[in-house]
Amino acid sequence: MTLPDCWTRPLPRTDEHCREQARQRQSVLTKPPGSLGTLEQIAITLSGQQATATPAVDRVHIAVFAGDHGVCAEGISAFPQAVTAQMIANFAHGGAAISVMARHLGASLEVVNLGTVGEVPDGLSGVVDATIRPQTGNLAQEPAMTESEVGAALTAGDHAAQRAAEAGAQLFIAGDMGIGNTTAATALACCLLGQNPDALSGPGTGLDARGVCHKAEVIKRALGRHGEDQSPMGALASLGGLEIAAIAGAILGAAGRRIPVLIDGYIVSVAALVAVRQQPELGQWLYFGHQSAEPGHRRVLDALASSPLLSLGMRLGEGSGAAVAVPLLRSACALHNGMASFADAGVSDRS
Repeated sequence: MTLPDCWTRPLPRTDEHCREQARQRQSVLTKPPGSLGTLEQIAITLSGQQATATPAVDRVHIAVFAGDHGVCAEGISAFPQAVTAQMIANFAHGGAAISVMARHLGASLEVVNLGTVGEVPDGLSGVVDATIRPQTGNLAQEPAMTESEVGAALTAGDHAAQRAAEAGAQLFIAGDMGIGNTTAATALACCLLGQNPDALSGPGTGLDARGVCHKAEVIKRALGRHGEDQSPMGALASLGGLEIAAIAGAILGAAGRRIPVLIDGYIVSVAALVAVRQQPELGQWLYFGHQSAEPGHRRVLDALASSPLLSLGMRLGEGSGAAVAVPLLRSACALHNGMASFADAGVSDRS
């Protein structure tokens, strides 16, 4: 099996000279030191990532990865699998939340179809056909994917990162679409973190308490079948999803091309967890847009030692939570680049 370079290639280091220059600039701007809080650190970190004294996130590329899940046969979703293909068309026609946010932000948007049970119409604008199989295996009874299929999904994600780089993207956002994917993500998170499904399982598309308990039982069966393997590849192949694997490849691929990544909610964070377990240095390229209302997300964020920018009770997916956080990063850049220094403004510095 041949894996894409993004899975094993060492990631670039951030530019420490530019980080230090940015840190020094923050210390002389007309404000008390640290008074802009996290916005200051964002500007400093972006400077190092982009190797520039004037960081910017004007050009944002959003890639939504879609795939269906065989575990839906266990009755773990409030919505039918047909919705995945239908939502791909909705993205293309501009009616989804992430479509609206992409227009609002002036961001480029593409949808990468890894495989759906429902038929996706031909010729949809902005939809990339990267079909691997119609759906994953039922992870409660069998491995979700072969390692070869994981490799194909990782490659599809890496290709999306390459397209972002060719478009001159300054920030990459990955989104997800796949009925049943909170079950796969929770199974992955439980495996990698050694957690009980009862603690991490949530409503997903809107399950009631009984439905959440059933989902947890399905995940327990999957973990029992899977065994003790906590390797990123082993866990991803056995318990993951086509779109989750592609997102992991896209995150690694973007960082490998020196493009910072703004992480969305639960599904994308689990994909990031897999990618960080494979390449721990990836963490220096990631920002976390928000904390999802899914109960497992907080555990995953803690494992990634991350501080989400927003907590708005969102749990839509699609990359929507990350997109809502983009103006915060843009504000950090505007303040860093545009504020006057004490010397420039003729304002007395502290003694």
